[in-house]
Amino acid sequence: MQKITPFLWYDNQLEEAMNLYISIFKNSKILNVSRLPGDVPGSVGKVITATFELDGQTFYGLNGGPHFNFTEAISFFVDCKTQEEVDDLWERLSEGGSKSRCGWLKDKFGISWQIVPSILGELMGSKDPAKAKSVMQAMMKMTKLDIALLQEAYDNA
Repeated sequence: MQKITPFLWYDNQLEEAMNLYISIFKNSKILNVSRLPGDVPGSVGKVITATFELDGQTFYGLNGGPHFNFTEAISFFVDCKTQEEVDDLWERLSEGGSKSRCGWLKDKFGISWQIVPSILGELMGSKDPAKAKSVMQAMMKMTKLDIALLQEAYDNA
């Protein structure tokens, strides 16, 4: 087990969320599911905790009730190699949720994700401040990040 594992508190949607995420990310699987025993009235078989892996990263989940909500203060940053990967994750994770600016979205469970092409860091890390600024300005106008437009901003600076 990794030393630090994200722990996600859901109201009652852990099983649905876990199944969605493992259907979206390659190399993902359910590691363990704990269900309430038969002596708990009205909740027999309800998932209480689960561990799952998304592309090599382990997550722990709890159906803890409506006491806490997810906020943008914590998000999952997803490094994408291609525009196709950005497009796919952007659409699938935002379905039923909401799309925001600069590659940020919320899924239907309220989890915030940043869907970011790898090249963004390279372009914004340019030693030429004009190029880095141009890329930053282009990114600030986008919702879903577009590699071609980011590269164009860099090249034309």
